[in-house]
Amino acid sequence: MTPATTPGAETGTPTVTEAAAPVASAVSRPVSVAAPDVATGMPDRFRDAAWRTVLRPARPADARAIAELVRPYAERRILIGKDLINYFEDIQEFTVAEGTGRLDGTTESGLIGCGALHVMWDDIAEVRTLAVRRDHLHHGVGHAILNNLLDRARTLGLRRVFCLTFEVDFFAAHGFKEIQGTPVGTDIFVEMLRSHDDGVAEFLDLARAKPNTLGNTRMLLELDD
Repeated sequence: MTPATTPGAETGTPTVTEAAAPVASAVSRPVSVAAPDVATGMPDRFRDAAWRTVLRPARPADARAIAELVRPYAERRILIGKDLINYFEDIQEFTVAEGTGRLDGTTESGLIGCGALHVMWDDIAEVRTLAVRRDHLHHGVGHAILNNLLDRARTLGLRRVFCLTFEVDFFAAHGFKEIQGTPVGTDIFVEMLRSHDDGVAEFLDLARAKPNTLGNTRMLLELDD
């Protein structure tokens, strides 16, 4: 298969999203996100959001909760369904969002969102499995998780981030642009063909991955220095 060479473009795996707040760099300690406290980097309509959130790296104990959070989206074929073992194997790629209560004092706990950053080559990674619990949509959680993953990509020295998604407007708000083809050279394409990862197959736009990608848009973000 011959890779396309669209300048500044890339590809990846379906993601579910919504809205969020800017997040501190992806470090090992939890990051508090209080949507109403955000002055910049967040759409106006989310600045009065009532949910308070803590972002942190996922732990093995989170794998079942992540699987359950993703399940309704996988059933609707918005996200790729995975076996539980896959979440354990990939747990270090995930950032999770925990609800810590509403500003009105209402108790809230447990995972309310997740997202993963999967490195595919020395300069590119893919945002995967970005999902928010349905009762927490439109409160900034998705944006916060994505910002956290992008900060992690910058920390790793990556230059580009790919996603495959139905949520075009959400990712466009973060600077992602629609692309066509596979934005890697022939030599890298050949090396990537050796991968058994389904997301890499989607990135390469291989025929065997087509059933998983129908209706999704391929988008790429060029990271700033």
